[in-house]
Amino acid sequence: MPTQKLYAGAKLREIRTRLNLTQKAFAAKLGVSLPYLNQMENNNRPVSARVVLALAQEFGQDVTELSSGDTERLVTDMREAFADPVFTDTPPLADLRLTASNAPALARAFLELHRAHRQGQERLALLDEAMGTGGPAPISPWEEVRDFFHYCDNYLDAIDRAAERFAGDASDPDSAQKHLAKAGVTLALTDETALRRFDPEARRLSLPARATAATRRFQIYHQLALLTQNDLLEATLDLARFQTEEARAIAKIGLANYFAGAALLPYRAFLEAARDTRHDLERLSDRFGASIEQVAHRLSTLQRPGAKGIPFFFVRVDQAGTITKRHSATRLQFARFGGACPLWNVHRAFETPGRFLRQLAETPDGLRYISLACDVSKPGGSFHAPVRRYAIALGCEVAHAPALVYADGLDITQPAAFEPIGISCRICERQGCHQRSVPPLERRLTVNPNARGLLPYEIDTG
Repeated sequence: MPTQKLYAGAKLREIRTRLNLTQKAFAAKLGVSLPYLNQMENNNRPVSARVVLALAQEFGQDVTELSSGDTERLVTDMREAFADPVFTDTPPLADLRLTASNAPALARAFLELHRAHRQGQERLALLDEAMGTGGPAPISPWEEVRDFFHYCDNYLDAIDRAAERFAGDASDPDSAQKHLAKAGVTLALTDETALRRFDPEARRLSLPARATAATRRFQIYHQLALLTQNDLLEATLDLARFQTEEARAIAKIGLANYFAGAALLPYRAFLEAARDTRHDLERLSDRFGASIEQVAHRLSTLQRPGAKGIPFFFVRVDQAGTITKRHSATRLQFARFGGACPLWNVHRAFETPGRFLRQLAETPDGLRYISLACDVSKPGGSFHAPVRRYAIALGCEVAHAPALVYADGLDITQPAAFEPIGISCRICERQGCHQRSVPPLERRLTVNPNARGLLPYEIDTG
């Protein structure tokens, strides 16, 4: 299986600056020459194993931070953007990696520009009257917030630690209600369909009686975040500098949700339990009184410096295959637009409700993963109420398989056991895929009117 060289020039410069060292002094402590360090900091050479070891021994550096997923996210997003037909040529992957590593601000500016172009084209196609003003297409508040969480690695240290301190004893199932009472708020269980309703004057929080205990606890912590952590949430929003008040309001809900999840599943206690149970979702759900989805999502956020868990990806899709939640601490990154690869087991979870589906998968770059999928449909509470149907997937690189109970009995040594999957048909170059919906826009096509294979065209490999 191919391995990727580690280019982390920006991270090396950041570490050196934080230590207030010159290049010469830093090179001496790492045991390398000054020119060699200079080449590594400019991504002309990969970071050697010797340097990685020195960073850990000399400075106590968490070396997993060198392979930050931020670069891979930017690379994947730029590849998808360059697959747009508006571009006639796609830069080589090596150039995209250099841009993401050396000039991440430029990469993000390009992505914002492409997003504005894409939205403008969609509005023109729909004859949107708003385009008559002649102004640029504004960024969608929802997409702006999604990208905020996407690029902060879905881990917010200050909020995570505040939630952990606030929650206290995670084993107490009544802790959420005790905190609510301490805040001077009364709890009422009603027949309302609203998931949460707070009356600020009466200091009364109404939750549906039909909701599960996990849902009620989560909503209590969400409201407590708004009531007791407002200064912290507002300071985080100030740092994010959202372009619109709508985006800021949506992000505040997201931050309160983050606090709720971190209070329901406190970092250190949850990380220890995850390791003890070998990441068994059902046992973790029972131990913390949380839902399977809450547990799976929390596993993907365990990225605290110095105390990181397994880097997981987490995704939730609806029946149409549209991704409604996405996060990846792994090198696998999801498409910004459209759905997930149809060969992924998350789509089959709808067919087998109540069961966990396991899949060994390999992406076109040769990386191998173990993926777990299950249905998390949510009933409406009455015969006539609609059912919200979703499926989730949680996975990690196969190197972490021994730490997962779900890997038991799987033969991860056989290449044939890994199913080929991709990210998005638009940027996937895999040949002979029987589920391909559109050709990859980065490659030229050959069409032979006298022959037909799986597809009505062949993808040029050159």
